[in-house]
Order: sequence, then structure tokens, then C-alpha cells
Amino acid sequence: MVRYCRFAALQKAALQRRTRIAVDAAGGDYAPADSVKGALKAAQRGGAEILLVGPPEQLEPEIHRFGGLPEHATVVPSDEAIREGESATNALRRKSSCSVSVAAKLVRDGEADAMVSAGSTGAAAVSAMHFIGLVPGIGRPVVCVPLVGLAPETILVDGGANVDCKPQHLLSFAAIGDVYARQVLHIDKPKVALLSTGTEQGKGTRTLKDSYSLLEKSGLHFVGNVEGFDVLTGKANVIVCDGIVGNVLLKFYESLGPCFTRWVSGRLKGRPLMGPGRRVLCQMATFTRLTRAESAGGGMLWGINGVVQIMHGNSKARHFERAIARARQAVEADVIGELRSELAIVLERCQTYLEPDGTDSQQSQTLFAPSL
Repeated sequence: MVRYCRFAALQKAALQRRTRIAVDAAGGDYAPADSVKGALKAAQRGGAEILLVGPPEQLEPEIHRFGGLPEHATVVPSDEAIREGESATNALRRKSSCSVSVAAKLVRDGEADAMVSAGSTGAAAVSAMHFIGLVPGIGRPVVCVPLVGLAPETILVDGGANVDCKPQHLLSFAAIGDVYARQVLHIDKPKVALLSTGTEQGKGTRTLKDSYSLLEKSGLHFVGNVEGFDVLTGKANVIVCDGIVGNVLLKFYESLGPCFTRWVSGRLKGRPLMGPGRRVLCQMATFTRLTRAESAGGGMLWGINGVVQIMHGNSKARHFERAIARARQAVEADVIGELRSELAIVLERCQTYLEPDGTDSQQSQTLFAPSL
């Protein structure tokens, strides 16, 4: 029989030895089959206590299909997941016990050390912001995307978590990106830039122009605007943009390897490729594997006051397994503690320009107060 638990019965020794990962098992295109399979494999590998969050009637058949719950796995009941296309704030207000909300509450209440979700990115971000909260001084969470392969010392911020950004949001993105580049890429003085339609200060939207002025005063190593053809040149280590631009650019980047391979194969028309040409094609195949490996398992939502790993909606079992491993590593490395410490230094310089976004917080309280 499947075990249900709110942690009262979990042994203290087990909790001390294992990182507790709450998995939104109802979220994602292939949930619950692949989410359950990947989570159970992670539990079997050891090192983590897996908390499968979702409707029991959906999870139980998949659990039995894969041989039942291993020792370090538990089901935490919830309502259905929020589907792609639903308004995150409205859906969370109506579905206060949906799987992603319950997973976030587990982290908030100290019953889980991290959460993993392949469901709606917006729902995961809103749930994490509302229940777990943000690192002090940060207005919105972001996804930091390393451009492995062609630009290994460059990251995009934001990779898809935010739209309709204001200048203070882009400034906070730059501060988070600066910390990421220092802590993860080990770059002592990261070069920060805005992605725009030209290098001149007056280029781009009103938001970009105002953001340019803020970044000049921030104390960060701001190098100005960069254009599209500067992204892979190393001109900047941290490229700041809103989530729509960042997500489109990320997916275009990930498509380069397969598209180039198809183009070369089409030009050959079945003829064998020998010598240097063959080596080039092999290198493009390696690049494709690198970008796919990086995107597999998703990325951490930076700025949240806890470890939140978000994934592509089309993630399969192996991606869930990798995301759980990454979340566990982030917890064990105390990434959030390091982020707080580093951000405190950066934000001390930027605090004058990082005023709280009262509109967003007031809207969040208004939306959630009636049901939560």
C-alpha cells in the first residue's frame, strides 16, 4: 500500500542524512508516468528523500507500475496540476492545493529542502514567490542560462521566468547574474551588459534606456549594450534581458547544432564526408550533446529564498532524475546561503535603485488573500 506522510512519522536520523526533495509529480507534459519513474529512480540511487506531490489516484497506478515505493520515497497528496496556458495567479487562487503549491509549501514549512517542477513555469515562479519568498532586495526570480559550448563564460538572465519587466527588475537580474558568474563560473569581475538593438545608450525600448542609466550607477562592471551578434563573442559575461527575449534566444541557440548538421547532410546528398569536414561535423554533434545535456534537468530559479528547480514541460524520466540530483547538489552546497552573502554586497551598492515593487507585491496579496 502507498504510504502517505506529512513527516510526523519520518525518523529524525533519516532526515539528517538525506536531502528532502519535493517533486511536483503532476506537472509536465508526460506526468505522472515520467515524473514518477524519474523520481523513484532518484530515490533508489540514494542520497535524497523523495516527496511525490500529486493526486493519489493519478500517482498510485504509476507507482505500482514501477515496482512500488522504495524506502526513501513518500506520497504527499494534492489536487490536480495547473496546466500550461492557465493564468498562473488566477489558477493558483482557485486551486490553492494544486501540486506545485503544495510542493512550495513543503519547502516553506521546512518539510522539504528543495522543490522540482516541470509544470507551468509561471505557476512554479508565482508559487515559489508567494510561499517561499524572495531573497531580500530581489523583486522577481530569474532563470540564469549558461551558453555552454560556444560561449561557456556567458549567461543569459532571464531565461524565461519574467515578462513585462521594469528597469528595477532588470537591475536585480544583473545583480543575480553577477553573483552567478562569480559563484558558478568563477569569474572575478563579470562584465554585465543589456541586450538591445544597438550598442548606443539611446537604443531600445524605454525600459532598456532607463535600465541603462540604473546599471551605470549600480557599481556592477557594466559594459553597456550588446547586440545579437555580440552574444557569443565574450564581450559580456552576463547578458540581461526580459524572459521572452531570453527564452527565444536560448531555444534558438539550442537549435544551432541540429540545424547545422541537417544542412551539411543535405548538401552532401548521401556522399560520405571525410577528413576535416567530418571532424567539423563531429564537433557540431558534440555541441548538440552539450546544449541538450545542459538543458536536461532544467535550471534553478534564482532569487527565491530556497532551492527551486524548474524544467522544460516536455521533460522525460531521465530529466526528472537529473533535476533532482541538481537540486540536491544545490542544497548540499548551500547555494542559497552563498547567494544571500554575495547579494548583500552587490545590493548594498544598488539599494538606492532597487526600491520594492509595491505594485507586484500588493497585487499578489490581493490575489491570494481570499483563498490562502
